[in-house]
Amino acid sequence: MPAVPADPTVVHPMPGQPRVVLLKPVVTSPLIEVGEFSYYDDPDDPTAFETRNVLYHYGPEKLVIGKFCALGEGVRFIMNGANHRMDGPSTFPFPIMGGSWAAHFDLITGLPGRGDTVVGHDVWFGYRATVMPGVRIGHGAVVASGSVVVDDVPDYGIVGGNPARLIRRRFDEADIARLLAVAWWDWPVEHLTEHIPAVMSGSIDALEAAIPRER
Repeated sequence: MPAVPADPTVVHPMPGQPRVVLLKPVVTSPLIEVGEFSYYDDPDDPTAFETRNVLYHYGPEKLVIGKFCALGEGVRFIMNGANHRMDGPSTFPFPIMGGSWAAHFDLITGLPGRGDTVVGHDVWFGYRATVMPGVRIGHGAVVASGSVVVDDVPDYGIVGGNPARLIRRRFDEADIARLLAVAWWDWPVEHLTEHIPAVMSGSIDALEAAIPRER
């Protein structure tokens, strides 16, 4: 009897654990893209991720999260809408207060931004990590609890601290290149289901041996 893959369309993949949600089925904003099986864990309404955890998201920049990412409680993405002017005496955004001050709205529009925030596949975010605007986080990276990520994170890098610094790489350069070539996150889910042990605890040789022939 063939193995039955997990269902990427369910909201709560763990029976009896309402604090865990798959993000793709619950995100509705056109400015947020999430890959299959990426999940968020929070005891306080995890289904509200796009409004409670993606902050100052007025566009046009996007938040892109890859497949198979694990987001711990309180992970937040600060978007470019949080930006304030810093080239004058005051950083206060007077026009948003309304009244006649709103006539100066042009002073807070078109502020420089860092572009889309992009998270690769298979990224693990620890408890209450924060990601600043325009950051790019590579595949297989790990972001330690409480970190504030202000710069790009390389593939399979482990970062921590405020501001977050690279602690080490999970693999050497040659093995990282092999893992990126394998790209197991793009395997058909039926094929992936047959090779979960190799993906979770096998060697890179075992992963390469398991690459689907028709790819």
